[in-house]
Amino acid sequence: MEEPQEMVDRLVSATNDHDIAALVACFAADYENETPIHPARSFHGRDQVRRNWEQIFAFVPDLHAEVLRRATDGEAAWTEWNMTGTRLDGTAHHMGGVIVFGVRDGVACWARFYLEPVDEGTGGVDDAVREQVVRG
Repeated sequence: MEEPQEMVDRLVSATNDHDIAALVACFAADYENETPIHPARSFHGRDQVRRNWEQIFAFVPDLHAEVLRRATDGEAAWTEWNMTGTRLDGTAHHMGGVIVFGVRDGVACWARFYLEPVDEGTGGVDDAVREQVVRG
């Protein structure tokens, strides 16, 4: 099924062109964004997509996105994203992760969103595991 892949291609192009109208057109009016790792960040509606991306384009004027890997399963598109750019204050912007989109009629109807800031820290895996399981 090419429909989910085509929507992802349009979304990447709109993102890289900083074309807010084309980007918002990739989403259904009743779009549902579920953010399982941060449930309070979940939202409903294409208007919120617009508000989010207006801010992103304003504060990361050279934002560039690429989909590193993708797969489809029926109406679902599984995508791994890498987004880079420079914020207005001159600091690096780097986000990565997975977004699973549900696509119908050429637009995203829902997503499970796992995109996070890339941690460029120096600690290794042992430090990370210890930080997650040893509290106090």
